[in-house]
Amino acid sequence: MSNPRSFAPSAGKNTPVILVTGASQGIGAAIARVFAREIRGVRLALVARNAKKLAAVARACAKRGAAAEAFACDVTDEPAVAAMHRAVAKRFGAVDVLINNAGAFVQASFVKTGVGDFDRMIATNLRSAFLVTRAFLPAMLGRGRGDVFFMSSIAGLAAYPNGAAYCAAKFGVTGLAQVLRAETKGTGVRVCCVHPGATWSPSWNGSGVKPERLMPAEDVARAFLDMWRLSRRTVVEEIVLRPERGDL
Repeated sequence: MSNPRSFAPSAGKNTPVILVTGASQGIGAAIARVFAREIRGVRLALVARNAKKLAAVARACAKRGAAAEAFACDVTDEPAVAAMHRAVAKRFGAVDVLINNAGAFVQASFVKTGVGDFDRMIATNLRSAFLVTRAFLPAMLGRGRGDVFFMSSIAGLAAYPNGAAYCAAKFGVTGLAQVLRAETKGTGVRVCCVHPGATWSPSWNGSGVKPERLMPAEDVARAFLDMWRLSRRTVVEEIVLRPERGDL
């Protein structure tokens, strides 16, 4: 992991610390911007592999008043995650909200899915969520408070052709979230699994799909904020978000 980069003065210690993986673009960047805009003085730990894009998101969040810091990290790598965890703890202390958003997508039929592509889908979508959650969960349990979000997909609920690797990974994310929710009931730690349908992001460029058929990334991002804002007596265990047409 490279050295963290700070883009705003330190905020007050009573403001929440939100950690978002895959924060350099797409839904992850939208989540960061929504929290920065809506929560005055929020402290954002933004994590992704692309340091340049991540820094740009952090600067945009800082302009909205957040204390945003970029932590360039490969969240599929166990030592890198451990180093990132130490850096985040040193900079911000305990994390209040963990959003496991890092992911990737490859489409191919079962027989044409290479072992390398399959392993990358599992690592990027599922292994990353396991490693990052394992790093930050103990402190939440110790404090008796926290929120863990998992970014699954409608592909984690129902399989479709040409999605062997991606569906397998997202079904795994769904199962991981359900296990953690079962293990943390009554601890003060809330666990939510989010299943978006097709959402606009740079990965759709060149696809031929018109943006108006897709959900805006900010709509998905706002769902995270709204669920977090609920009373601590309430947890949204799973939520499905689909484009209005329902065909993607």
